[in-house]
Amino acid sequence: MEEFNNTQYFKIPKEPEVQVSEMIARVYEALVEKGYNPVSQIIGYIMSGDPTYITSHKGARSLIMKVDRDEILEELLKNYIDRNLL
Repeated sequence: MEEFNNTQYFKIPKEPEVQVSEMIARVYEALVEKGYNPVSQIIGYIMSGDPTYITSHKGARSLIMKVDRDEILEELLKNYIDRNLL
């Protein structure tokens, strides 16, 4: 029989952190597969915060919403600077 006098512990598994660059690639791929212009759709999402700019195909919408829009913009800008200015 279990002891009920002691505090019981349990851990809720943490969702793995999504790398921003990986998320962008997966969302981009899903948008292309559905026939959307991925650049326009991602910009629309970043500017407005409206998740309906992103397709739900392959879980892209829920994936992009796990990352702050500021982090997405930061990743895109860093990538641009690394490729074009340095």
